Amino acid sequence: MKHAILLVLLKSLARKPAGFCVLDTHAGCGQYDLSSEEAQKTGEWKSGIGRLLDSEDPALQDYLSAVRDLGLYPGSPALARHALRPQDQLVACELHPEDVRPLRRLFRDDPQVSIHHRNGYEALRALLPPKDLKRGLVLIDPPFEKLDDFTQCAEAISLIRNRFRAGIVAVWYPIKHRTPVRAFYNALKDAGIRDILACEFLLRPALDPSRLNGCGMLVVNAPFGFEEDAARVLNALKQGLATDDPEDDMQVHIERLVEE
Repeated sequence: MKHAILLVLLKSLARKPAGFCVLDTHAGCGQYDLSSEEAQKTGEWKSGIGRLLDSEDPALQDYLSAVRDLGLYPGSPALARHALRPQDQLVACELHPEDVRPLRRLFRDDPQVSIHHRNGYEALRALLPPKDLKRGLVLIDPPFEKLDDFTQCAEAISLIRNRFRAGIVAVWYPIKHRTPVRAFYNALKDAGIRDILACEFLLRPALDPSRLNGCGMLVVNAPFGFEEDAARVLNALKQGLATDDPEDDMQVHIERLVEE
């Protein structure tokens, strides 16, 4: 869901000839080998991308074409780089040494990509606004392993909106139960953030806080037409990932939390 929505945003930016910058605050290692021992052991990919690869739904073709072109399963940095034109730039931040090393190898000698071994939240002040480019996208995709991740996301969005008004902000977040998500939304409203769109994809109702029941992508300053494009992508994912399980209750929600 995150990657398919990311490509919708990047495609929107590419409609204008001027260059743009993508800042990925939690880049990870860039790409993943689904034939690895770990991937084969969990097998999680089989119920995700494994069900989608043969899809012919037009709404998913940008994403699936990128996955096929890149070979290994791409993370957000690899997908973003695939979408760049010669005039565009990617800045990727990663804090963990075990991830930043393969990330550096992946983009070795690539003049359009810069890698920063640092905390992505702390890097926002130093890296925004982007040098030489007036347009862009900031992707925030933390692991949500800490209790304050939603709070940090809300603070980061406020900072980005103050330093990079022309930029799009996209934040991926897990949905286990509704209370943390509602608090996140309310914190953004209280901070006076405008033009907020929440796109959610649920595998099941968000009633059991011990399970990952779905996820969302919150987009601030979404480009024109994004809401309709996102709806097409999410509904295509819902159709492509559906099973014959009678308990299958996937849901798609797109809500404008705050107007422009």
